[in-house]
Amino acid sequence: MFRGITNLNLDTKGRIAMPSRYRDLLLEHCRGQLVVTVHLDQCLLIYPLPDWEILEQQVMSRPNMNRQVRNLQRLLVGHASDCEMDGNGRILLPGPLREFANLTKRAVLVGQGNKFELWDEDAWNSSREAWFRQEAREGDLSSILESLTL
Repeated sequence: MFRGITNLNLDTKGRIAMPSRYRDLLLEHCRGQLVVTVHLDQCLLIYPLPDWEILEQQVMSRPNMNRQVRNLQRLLVGHASDCEMDGNGRILLPGPLREFANLTKRAVLVGQGNKFELWDEDAWNSSREAWFRQEAREGDLSSILESLTL
């Protein structure tokens, strides 16, 4: 559903404009209702509401007596904020979430199938370079991708 990388700018109110290529799909799929939450990689995740509700139910159905499950619930669900696209395709990112991901002006929106990742542009560039270096050091992806044809 969502793929590709788009460079975006946050406006002075902390809004981003969803790329026009996704707007009609988001309006059709979720009436522009989105959920934004944190990711362990210090970026934000943006889900269409129906997809978020499935994930939220899966996460919250786990036994919270397990510390790791409880922490994941706190992070994902505890930070989740409902956001709605306005008539111009913009969403307002809550201040605490912008602060978590160090989003100030320039950002990168990365399509990840049923969701988006939203990164500070500098953090995205450094992380991407680190992932390439790590892969070069640790070996190839052949064992992970061996069943795929590229």
